[in-house]
Amino acid sequence: MHLPVYSHPTLTVLVDDSDSFLRSLSFQLDPTLASQTFHDTTAALQWLRKEPQSGCVPLHVNFDMHNLPADQCNVALDLERIYRIGEQRHRFATPSVLVVDYSMPQMNGLEFCEAVAHLPCKKILFTGAADEKIAVSAFNRGLIDRYIKKSDDHALDILELEIAALQRDYFDTQSETLRELVLLHNYNFLGDPALARLVRELCATMGFVEHYIFPNPTGILFLDKHGKASLMMIETEQGMYAQYEIARDSDAPPSLMDALLERRVLPFFSDPDGDGMYARRVGDNWHRYCAAPRVCQGRETYYWALFDLPPHYFDQKPYAYADFLKERAAQESIAV
Repeated sequence: MHLPVYSHPTLTVLVDDSDSFLRSLSFQLDPTLASQTFHDTTAALQWLRKEPQSGCVPLHVNFDMHNLPADQCNVALDLERIYRIGEQRHRFATPSVLVVDYSMPQMNGLEFCEAVAHLPCKKILFTGAADEKIAVSAFNRGLIDRYIKKSDDHALDILELEIAALQRDYFDTQSETLRELVLLHNYNFLGDPALARLVRELCATMGFVEHYIFPNPTGILFLDKHGKASLMMIETEQGMYAQYEIARDSDAPPSLMDALLERRVLPFFSDPDGDGMYARRVGDNWHRYCAAPRVCQGRETYYWALFDLPPHYFDQKPYAYADFLKERAAQESIAV
């Protein structure tokens, strides 16, 4: 188990030729699960092909023809742009999972999945009992990621669970290249199952619906459905000692240096002019920037704490998922 570099709510696209079934299905699904429905496969294909896909990957590729061979390049990674995805209004409208009926008049579900095979969306075939052999064959060929029989007991509960799992898989795939790059730096926790479990537990208990790795200080930015930002600052033993060294070199009060050496505090100096680390102007006011660290024991020891993230870290306030759901509900009521 590992942690995606970032994750946020997305759209589930439901495609079925029965409009009444779609209305019933979207009504019965979890209301926090945003969906887009189509009873016409042509309209669905047109919408998917023009809808922008998630993930402006913050990589800049520089082909230096003078100093490198023609088949090599330099890659620059702008870590700050990752958490600023939270400022993008369109991120929640990203289609991540398709749920497609098999038996449809214009084209069957497999033909539809083949037509969108180039898209990064994960695909669920929602089938009748007679279509199971076809679904198994499609799964083995990689055309679909799951299949669910409509006749199964608790089919809707199974569908919700599979949608949630595939949304996680979607971000695993989307951020795979980024994760390989950041693992070379100070983000080893992304590949540690213990930290991944902790993040999922925090999302469940604290109501976080988005997460993004954060560059300075190293950690994870969470957003809840109302757009409230919380920073999970994460330090290793090496990082904690680096905090001590910076404080010592900046003539910090002995009380702070003792607390850092004894691992009693984890500081986040969130001054607008700073970089999250101690600076002389903090002086004896260091207490207000500190929290008692908690420990996550994984492949190494992680010290972590949650802090409110001040607004100055954003150019604009993050667009909240709750607002997105309200706007979609208003649009749907007008359409009806």
